[in-house]
Amino acid sequence: MTLRLTLLCLLGALALPLAAQDRLPPAPYAYQQLKDPAQEARAKALMEELRCLVCQGQSIADSDAPLAGDMRHEVRTKIAAGESPGEIKAWLVARYGNWVSYDPPFDGATALLWLGPLLFLAIGGWLAFGRFRRGKDDTEDAA
Repeated sequence: MTLRLTLLCLLGALALPLAAQDRLPPAPYAYQQLKDPAQEARAKALMEELRCLVCQGQSIADSDAPLAGDMRHEVRTKIAAGESPGEIKAWLVARYGNWVSYDPPFDGATALLWLGPLLFLAIGGWLAFGRFRRGKDDTEDAA
């Protein structure tokens, strides 16, 4: 009886990830394109500049996440309504925050993102300079 209960608990624990899967069907409009090729080109260019909120490493043009499909639909709908890509991007940034854009503006929240590489390069140079200087002092003492 204990073995059966243990196996049942183990099977239940292994089945939990299956229960967590998204049960929503893919949006039928997620992959539709605009009829005007110029509008579709503007929409595609904007979609390449926007980060998927689920994947975070892909643009919404490349992502298969349902939320990215909804975002593509919003972009296409707004382009078809005559809004400019700048207006759409501003609306998405206001809705989701600066990190939805692959090119976030420089401000207090993103300062470390922009200045971090320079800071780490300066720290590395300072450590290397100290190590080389110490190595030079060690060779002079040995002579």
